[in-house]
Amino acid sequence: MFCFSENRFRGLVAWAFFLCWFSDVALGQAAEAQAEPILVFPAEIVLAAKGRQQLLVQQRLANGLVRDLSRDAMFSSSDPSVVFVTDGVVRAAGEGLAKVRVEAAGQVASVDVVVGPKASGARLSFVADVLPVLGRAGCSNGGCHAKPKGQNGFSLSVFSFDPAADFREIVKDERGRRVFPALPAESLLLKKPTLAVEHEGGKRLEVGSPFYQIIHDWISQGMLYRRAGEPKFVGISVFPNEQRYPKSVEQQLVVTARFEDGSTRDVTHLADFSANEKEIAEVDETGIVRVGRLSDEGVVVVRYMGQVARARITVPTDRQFNDAVYAGLPRNNFIDDLAYTRFQKLGLLPSEACSDSEFMRRAFIDVIGLLPEPGEARRFLADESPDKRAELIDRLLDDPAYADTWANRWGDLFRPNIARVGLKSAYTIDNWIRECFAANKPYDQMVREILTAKGSTHRVGPAVIYRTRREPATLTTLFSQVFLGVRMECARCHHHPNERWSQRDFYQFAAFFAETKRKGTGISPPISAGTEFIYHAPGGSVRHPVSNEVLKPTPLAATPLNIPAGTDPRETLAEWLLTPENPFLARAMANRVWGQFLGRGIVHPVDDFRATNPPVNPELLDALAADFAVHDFDLRHLMRRIMNSRLYQLSSLPNKTNVQDTSSFSRFYRRRISAENLHDILVQVSGVESGFYNLRRDARSVELWTTRMDSALLESFGLPNSSENCPVERDDRPSMVQALHLMNSDKLQAKLADKNGRAAKLSQDDKPSDEVVNELYLALYSRWPSDEEKRVALEAFKSGGAKRHEVVEDIIWALINTAEFVFNH
Repeated sequence: MFCFSENRFRGLVAWAFFLCWFSDVALGQAAEAQAEPILVFPAEIVLAAKGRQQLLVQQRLANGLVRDLSRDAMFSSSDPSVVFVTDGVVRAAGEGLAKVRVEAAGQVASVDVVVGPKASGARLSFVADVLPVLGRAGCSNGGCHAKPKGQNGFSLSVFSFDPAADFREIVKDERGRRVFPALPAESLLLKKPTLAVEHEGGKRLEVGSPFYQIIHDWISQGMLYRRAGEPKFVGISVFPNEQRYPKSVEQQLVVTARFEDGSTRDVTHLADFSANEKEIAEVDETGIVRVGRLSDEGVVVVRYMGQVARARITVPTDRQFNDAVYAGLPRNNFIDDLAYTRFQKLGLLPSEACSDSEFMRRAFIDVIGLLPEPGEARRFLADESPDKRAELIDRLLDDPAYADTWANRWGDLFRPNIARVGLKSAYTIDNWIRECFAANKPYDQMVREILTAKGSTHRVGPAVIYRTRREPATLTTLFSQVFLGVRMECARCHHHPNERWSQRDFYQFAAFFAETKRKGTGISPPISAGTEFIYHAPGGSVRHPVSNEVLKPTPLAATPLNIPAGTDPRETLAEWLLTPENPFLARAMANRVWGQFLGRGIVHPVDDFRATNPPVNPELLDALAADFAVHDFDLRHLMRRIMNSRLYQLSSLPNKTNVQDTSSFSRFYRRRISAENLHDILVQVSGVESGFYNLRRDARSVELWTTRMDSALLESFGLPNSSENCPVERDDRPSMVQALHLMNSDKLQAKLADKNGRAAKLSQDDKPSDEVVNELYLALYSRWPSDEEKRVALEAFKSGGAKRHEVVEDIIWALINTAEFVFNH
């Protein structure tokens, strides 16, 4: 299966390190000498009267990295009466043509500039000129006047997504007291942000500044809402939007607004910038990115007038490897091909393959939530077949324990609160989920059954979802997050602060559920244990909460769908969602499953797809989703594909290049075992069952159909709160409480000391002590003990006065209280 033997792979990596070390200095010194000609952006400029344009001067080095020369460049204008340049910004002075000369790094370039005529009687526009200034000043941010209830009686829409409402609030609300056309400088709209009068938000404008003057002149001109023929703003772009940088450099970003007539405008000075990984790169209010000293990838988020764009900042390691190094890396399928492409971009080399014992333990935990028994571990470790890992994956995916384990994980998405829906309804949906995984039901079929569910909540599992989620809005937040990977909750009240979704988008999607009806007991604890019937009937609508407009059912990022009369709108939604070309469904589920196996999603969190949270490897995510869809949404195929990849089978031990990698998957990321899986593993290694109320004595915790359980262990290790609305988010971080519980738990100690447990049986056996030690290491770690570990364990058997069963108990206890046991690695 591998292209190269492991020994050859290690030799290849060592040789690559040697070559890189040997040539580091030479390459660094040669990079500037071999640099390409300077590049000026934009290459040509068209300005309106009084317009401006930020210039960017760059140079690509021989090693492929780019440096920004904008602050070192010299600029001059061929005709200062047309344009002049200050601090790298071209400013219009008068109508005409001119050239801007750029000198940098010993090279010269020029940019043609056209300045249009000043329109006669042109007035400033609230939409085009004033709103961007208010946004830049922070007035329309969620922490200021765009709070749900505004600030001190003055309310604006989040990121100016509703200009008409903002105009009414400023010009007409409170009888127009915020603006004073006769004396614009006396307007509250100017006095507050300049601190001429008290303002809780502090100083936002300087008197006489360009931003101040725009608002002042707009008021004096009569407060025009929008100019006749003013083109509609449609979006923004940022340059450079993706680039590789050396460490500790600066980079100017340029933000351009686009309008429906094809015109553009530089809005760099009006945009808002923020960095999502400040250790990788920071950004200031002028759009200058300061790259840090860590190698990885970060994103700078750019916002302007409710629109969002991003610039991806890639900082490779100091040492770069040539194509031959990556071409020679072992690979098992397309996942590895696409991962290695990213590694090369970042200068990473993958860790070595994990050992057979690590792979076996990892696969068992991920697929069935248990450890291999010692006998199975012995057989696998002794097997010399080159296909044994692939065969183990197939065997685990066919194991009956697979369905229970993965149904438990999916329960986090849909498991209802039994206090709201009753015991029988909770059991019904839990059983339906288990049956789906046991039968390997195609994922698209599962989604269809959920979206179009009808019938009794005591007989139809998916119908229970409509019992606990009773409003179109709450169904929208659930289904968009689970099936689309989009968190829409913010858009329920206002324009999404980190995405393009508006209130209209939210409630148009909610309209698909307006005709979903219910009859029966309903939700009224404690009598909600009775059945309820979910059905479709014509009649019912969803209105926009601000305009009161009745909205047509419309998917996200799509046009309204044609819904034949009498048809359940949910059926139409399902048809749209389940088409092969749908941009959401396959990517969202592929990412969710990937996150379960690799410790984090390609988009992370796994259900938070947005422009400001891009995938770390978009090509890999797209390929994984396409493979999932073309194989009929077969979940076991998706899992098999992931587990068979070299990427999944990497060691968790880093090498010199990837020690700082936390998102590119160049090594396996260790993660704490989940609460239910850890409980079941403790039962397995102790040999003593726990027993749960109303379940079989040997039932595993993953078979529980409610999280309402009295278990200190499960609670300590992150069992979700049973009263939380699904989907729930688990806290998988290790904590001191968890460590103390394992060390001091009376219940765990009782299991270890139980006369029918593993410790008692091993201590009563005639096995030599060294075989007992071997058995324990295989049972808990799926590996043989090292010579030193065996020596220490055998010393315990020889200590004076120690009873054999107590020594075995102590060894098991000691092995449990380690990171190697508690973490999946």
